[in-house]
Amino acid sequence: MKIRRTARIGSVLLTYGLDELIPKRFRPWYMKVLRRCVFWWPNKHKKESKAQRLRLALQSLGPVFIKFGQMLSTRRDLLPSDMIDELSLLQDKVVPFDSDEAQTIIKKALGLTSLDELFSNFDESPLASASVAQVHSAVLKEDGKDVVVKVLRPNIKRTIEADVDLLIGVASIIQKWLPDGKRLRPVEVVKEYRRTILDELDLLRESANGIQIKRNFEESDALYVPAFYSDHCRTNVIVMERIYGIPVSDMKALKAQNTNLKLLAERGVEVFFTQVFRDSFFHADMHPGNIFVSRKHPENPKYIGIDYGIVGTLNKQDKRYLAENFIAFFNRDYRKVAELHVDSGWVPADTDINDFEMAVRTVCEPIFQKPLEDISFGNVLLQLFNTARRFNMQVQPQLVLLQKTLLYVEGLGRTLYPQLDLWQTAKPFLENWMQEQIGPKAMFNKVKDALPFWSEKLPEIPDLLYDTLKQLKQMPFQQEQQHRELLEMQANIQYARMYGKVAITFSIAAAVLYVFGPHWFLASGSAIIAAVSWYLSFKRLR
Repeated sequence: MKIRRTARIGSVLLTYGLDELIPKRFRPWYMKVLRRCVFWWPNKHKKESKAQRLRLALQSLGPVFIKFGQMLSTRRDLLPSDMIDELSLLQDKVVPFDSDEAQTIIKKALGLTSLDELFSNFDESPLASASVAQVHSAVLKEDGKDVVVKVLRPNIKRTIEADVDLLIGVASIIQKWLPDGKRLRPVEVVKEYRRTILDELDLLRESANGIQIKRNFEESDALYVPAFYSDHCRTNVIVMERIYGIPVSDMKALKAQNTNLKLLAERGVEVFFTQVFRDSFFHADMHPGNIFVSRKHPENPKYIGIDYGIVGTLNKQDKRYLAENFIAFFNRDYRKVAELHVDSGWVPADTDINDFEMAVRTVCEPIFQKPLEDISFGNVLLQLFNTARRFNMQVQPQLVLLQKTLLYVEGLGRTLYPQLDLWQTAKPFLENWMQEQIGPKAMFNKVKDALPFWSEKLPEIPDLLYDTLKQLKQMPFQQEQQHRELLEMQANIQYARMYGKVAITFSIAAAVLYVFGPHWFLASGSAIIAAVSWYLSFKRLR
């Protein structure tokens, strides 16, 4: 299966001419020779632009590659505009599968003989089509509300598992043979990715995630989450409220209704940090195809988020370290940043703090007090990679989703309001969050939260205290008894060894006397002594 899939990927990349995307200076002579050797896979799409070929190739290869293209589509600072425009089509304009097949899946999942039983109207043409599912608009028969029906692509799991298994194989080779392999931990990263993308194939999980985030932002002016109709949700089909908004990437429409883009960009940062640090439950697939802007109140804009198949969580320790790192970074306290990386185990304990502090300052200082439009993210990323390599900084697989989401948010801010000061926007939020985590108020809240538990356990404390004191009183006697038993065991082992040596000696003597000795009774006597010695040795061991 891996060999077939590898051949399939190679054929797609070559028939779409993606080898031409590699700059000539990075194409050695032997690469050109190898390209000519596979002459049966010529470039069949010479008429299309390079950007179109890249998009079509990723689309042809399936969900894992489409998601990679979706992530690239948010980075206008890394790729040319024509390529970004093409990759943006992967967000919700992937080639749909057959509508009749989609209706069959919906009827089977919801136990319907006809869609008319549940919907007064069902649009056979997909409203949108993405990497793992497509969406059809409909009207519920019971209350006349507009809804969308999301249907998982048939046999999608098999394709994803084949691609991820292939990635694990490649990651294993990288981890074993490349100098930075162990530090980058590619196998763990791919396994973490495998878990998240397979979770996305369970639409019941997506509906539960959406309901949770909707509850977290119930009174929010920054984010709206559509309602899910739980009674009509299954593992491969979900029914949810239809939303009417402007795609966040449609800058013309946003400007046409005089949307406050500065506030919108700032609220994107606010939503991200709120999900991560307040809720520890964040939307981890925030590409522009999943983010809309409400048409109501453009002066006070509100995001609408969809597709909650991939969410991320953080444990308390990682969340605390991240918040402290961000605040130290915003305050330009590079010494604190260096110390936190060592304390958290992200860099080795023997790292030179002064040297690491200077390296962090070198990377970070040039980007402060600059709007997003003036920051070369590619250059910053390259410097960060070099710093990580120099100090043997290990990749944290549990933070990969967070890092990917932060890239989405940063790319979104760059598109909406390039003058956005990302650092100053996020700093007050994190400082307020940290104040809520420490100090008298935080302590009072923790005690209040723990009060029901302690009120239940308090009556048991006197009995537990009495039992503990009783055990402490008996401890000297127990230790003395254990000491005697240990001495006795050591003596038995010594005797067993002594008898064992005697047994071995007389066993050898009995054998020699039996073969060479003139008198049989000497051999018999030695054998008897050996047998008795073996018996005594085993007895002592028991």
